[in-house]
Amino acid sequence: MLRKDFGNEQTKQECDDYSFENLYKTILPLSEYSRERKVPSTRIGRVANFGGLAVGLDGGDAILDNNPFLNEANAERIVNTLCRVRGAALKLGQMLSIQDDSFISPEIQKIFDRVRQSADFMPTWQMMKVLNRELGPDWRDKLSTFDDKPFAAASIGQVHKATLLDGRDVAMKIQYPGVAKSINSDINNLMGVLKVWNLLPKGLYVENVMKVAKYELEWEVDYIREAECAQKFRDLLKGDPIFVVPNIINDLSSHQVITSEYIDGFPLDRCVELDQDTRDVIGSSILRLCLHELFVWKFMQTDPNWANFFYNPETPQGNNIYLLDFGASREFSDEFVDMYIKIIKAAAEHDRETVLTGSRDIGFLTGYETKTKQYVMERAHVDAVMVLGEALACDKFDFGIQDTTKRVAEIIPVMAKHRLTPPPEETYSLHRKMSGAFLICAKLGSRVECKKLFDTVWNLHQMNKNEVFS
Repeated sequence: MLRKDFGNEQTKQECDDYSFENLYKTILPLSEYSRERKVPSTRIGRVANFGGLAVGLDGGDAILDNNPFLNEANAERIVNTLCRVRGAALKLGQMLSIQDDSFISPEIQKIFDRVRQSADFMPTWQMMKVLNRELGPDWRDKLSTFDDKPFAAASIGQVHKATLLDGRDVAMKIQYPGVAKSINSDINNLMGVLKVWNLLPKGLYVENVMKVAKYELEWEVDYIREAECAQKFRDLLKGDPIFVVPNIINDLSSHQVITSEYIDGFPLDRCVELDQDTRDVIGSSILRLCLHELFVWKFMQTDPNWANFFYNPETPQGNNIYLLDFGASREFSDEFVDMYIKIIKAAAEHDRETVLTGSRDIGFLTGYETKTKQYVMERAHVDAVMVLGEALACDKFDFGIQDTTKRVAEIIPVMAKHRLTPPPEETYSLHRKMSGAFLICAKLGSRVECKKLFDTVWNLHQMNKNEVFS
């Protein structure tokens, strides 16, 4: 059994006091900031909100992060506007919030962290309009119950609990109207506000970030694509002892509505009080999944949000981590993965020269860094990769006492100042997922046999086998 104990009496008592359904509702509820507000669904309405934000920002007291516009009032205006308009702008804020404060300043991080945890929800009439358009006026005939009020609200849609005619509980994610059609304008408007008021971190290639964010968000608003990605992961993980992907209910899914089995459990950030052995297995499983997604399957769910991993120690199988939300899934080319794994392998073997040449081949470096004073960028980049290699070369890496994040944080300002070219576009989503996996392990204080995990995926990659791992 993976679950041995709940770590302390307080956590055990919490689990005794709540059914897992109640845990689900209390762990992933509407935020205290959430309110019922109509979603501005027209382009003019959405632009007006951003225009109001730009005009409303001003200097004042309680300056944050040495920026006169990062005061408490402006932070509240930014959060309030993004939660009201939702959609791509809110999603971009949530994506930035996943980064640690080694790249984004702590105060900006606090703003985006509030954004990540917040979103308003549609009034019932607006939600019903979406359901009738997407599923037809008789959609209720396929359900025995449907909760009009959502139990969760996110950037692109809100989630309602319902029950099928056969008694199965399901979760219905309903997309906000106008979101899919406003991706370009939303991102342009948000990035424009952040640039004008100098709220973006230095060294950020804004145009590249916007380009990647736009096409990733175009994937995420297509729930038909998300359903296909979920099914692909169900196939890849069939028979896995840890991971489970909830089944999609196709009869109640469309481009803007996706229905899946309702699951019990709680996000991984609530696992910090579990016993050490359990946290070790959870952390090892998360890193194992991340490495196999990239190096074996070349297909990755790139959103490491805590709420996309639900843990339930009370399943019949003993222990499960449910994987949720596959809108951000993407494929990686054979060429990219081949070059990337060679860089990581070289770092694990302390081979700086191969890391350097591989980084030039894949596009992290231009090759001109050595011909100018930019050589510091070359050295900083290799140093950062070598830090990752140290973890993957360790027989048992203790994420609870590691200083990986701190060491990389000390290097990032140098790279941001001296970078001559933006990173390869694949690495925006890839590094978001990998850093998220490392942060989960660090949060849990997991002890992971990293070398064993990496050696396994290296061997599978070399054999070019696209098979389920054991």
